[in-house]
Amino acid sequence: MTGELPSSIIAGISFIGRSGGMVKALGGFKKGHHTLPDAANATTNAFLGKICASELATRAEALFQQVRTQLDYKRKDMSLSLASPGAVLAAKDFSVEISYALEEADPGRYVVTTILRDLRSAELARTEEFSRVFARMFGEISFGLKKGVRVEAVVDTIENLEGEGGISVSYPSDCHECVISVEGVDAQVRCTGGTLDMVLPRTGAPRELMETFAAVRSAFSVSRELSGLIG
Repeated sequence: MTGELPSSIIAGISFIGRSGGMVKALGGFKKGHHTLPDAANATTNAFLGKICASELATRAEALFQQVRTQLDYKRKDMSLSLASPGAVLAAKDFSVEISYALEEADPGRYVVTTILRDLRSAELARTEEFSRVFARMFGEISFGLKKGVRVEAVVDTIENLEGEGGISVSYPSDCHECVISVEGVDAQVRCTGGTLDMVLPRTGAPRELMETFAAVRSAFSVSRELSGLIG
C-alpha cells in the first residue's frame, strides 16, 4: 500500500471506522443489577469490557469468517485474538483491530472503533472480494507523517493560494490542527501536524476511500508545498 505513496514521507496508513450504541443495550448489562457509568475511566471501561464480551466475540468471529471465505485464506494465513474490550485479526496481508470504549461526553453510550492497518497491497483493496468484506465499514483514512509538518505553515500555504484550486482551510486560534476542504470533493482533510486524516461524511470500503483520496491528492498538486505533504 505504501508503495503508491513515498515511504520517505508516509510512515503508515490506517482505515478507521466508528459505530456505537447504548451501554444498557449490551447483552452483558443486567437491568436492576448494573448501573450505567457516569464517567469514562479505566474502571468503567473495564466494566464495559466485561459486558460487551459477547458482542465483541460475535463481531470479530463474523469478520474472521468473512475474510477467510471471501479472500480464500487458509488457517495459517490468519489468526484472531480476543481480549475484551478489544480484538485483533492478524491476516497475511493486513490486520484489523476492533475496540469498545465508553464515550467520554456521554458514558451511557459506547463507541466501537475498527482500524485496518498494514495493508500490503492497494490492488487487494481494489478487489470486489475485499470490498464485500469491508463494505460500509470505514469513514476515515489516516496517514502518519514521518517528519511531521507545522500546521501554521499548511494554513499559510492555503491562504496564500487565495482559493486557487478550490482549496480552503479552517482552523482554531491555537492552530493545533486545521481542516482542508476541496471544492467538488465530498470529504475533508484534517492536518494535526503528525497525521493527515481524510474524513468522509459516509462510510465505505477502502477502495471508495482511496478513490476520494486520489481526488484530494490531485487538487493538492496546485501547490508544491501541499503536494509535498503526501508526495
